[in-house]
Amino acid sequence: MSSPLSAIRRKKNVKKGIQFCLMVCGASGTGRTTFVNTLCGKKVLQSKDSDDSANAHVEEGVRIKPATVELDEEGTRISLTIVDTPGFGDQIDNEARLNDFVMKSADGLRGSFGEISGYLERQYDDILAEESRIKRNPRFRDNRVHALLYFITPTGHGLRELDIELMKRLSPRVNVIPVIGKADSLTPVELAESKKLVMEDIEHYRIPVYNFPYDVEEDDEDTVEENAELRGLMPFAIVGSEEVVEVNGRKVRARQYPWGVVEVDNPRHSDFLAIRSALLHSHLADLKEITHDFLYENYRTEKLSKSAEGGATASMSPEDLASQSVRLKEEQLRREEEKLREIESKVQREINEKRQELLARESQLREIEARMTREHSQPTLDEKSNGDL
Repeated sequence: MSSPLSAIRRKKNVKKGIQFCLMVCGASGTGRTTFVNTLCGKKVLQSKDSDDSANAHVEEGVRIKPATVELDEEGTRISLTIVDTPGFGDQIDNEARLNDFVMKSADGLRGSFGEISGYLERQYDDILAEESRIKRNPRFRDNRVHALLYFITPTGHGLRELDIELMKRLSPRVNVIPVIGKADSLTPVELAESKKLVMEDIEHYRIPVYNFPYDVEEDDEDTVEENAELRGLMPFAIVGSEEVVEVNGRKVRARQYPWGVVEVDNPRHSDFLAIRSALLHSHLADLKEITHDFLYENYRTEKLSKSAEGGATASMSPEDLASQSVRLKEEQLRREEEKLREIESKVQREINEKRQELLARESQLREIEARMTREHSQPTLDEKSNGDL
């Protein structure tokens, strides 16, 4: 049974909508653009060729391109910001090992990571600056990235050094979810083996990806079952298509090949529905909460600690730094308590309003009953006539 607070939150979300920010990253040709357009049901991103065919051969390095689209998901409006990262890995020899990179490749690697991590941190800086204002901007928009889909090249093998390095560097700043792009280029056997190898690499290199966490002792049975199923699908096999074809009299989104048809929304062909449902429905709130309560708070503590070290308090002892960390946590707790008090006050106001409405309705009912009693007790015209006779 849902709590009153969750019911109020859902009602607020339905009315005002939800802001959610998704970043997609991966080498060119891994299916990012098609996936995003399939996810949104409309053309949000342009392919490199259609974007600028005259300069399609020019490698400019990684670029950050946000685009916002409004979605209606089961009556809830979602303001979805897609942050694309075209050019990632284009200037890097992806077949070489990191230690064997030539200087140009190494510079390109650092530049690619720096552009992306810099963007993620700038959004945190904007929030930190807004929180520090005496009077905050009521129209301020939170652009923190809540999830990053990293598209792994469908080689049929495990992770490349580039994949490992990117996910390890960005995971402290964003919820990283690995996916295999254009998974229909692999046979079912190759895909199963590739998934197994990727997850073994993630575990071996201790890459902290978002693995749909659950607690068997604390979470309910449905949550445990759902999250365990989603965890078992990782990395998600993605097949996207903006084309609609007819299959056995049904019109479906699919990719058509000489040997058959791969349906986007068929769980036997693709994990597209599972990842879409997780991002826009079942795990949207959890991804936002982890971003705010864990990733942002860690960044905030690091940032303020570094500012203190670089300022007048550069000579702070470890004990002083520990005390500062405690103060930061206490400040966070105070803010959370204030939010809870505001929610409690709002709930109490709504309860009082409902009570007043009930009292008013009870008063109206009593008046109606009294009127009906009076009307019933008054003699009719026929009774008066018979009495006169």
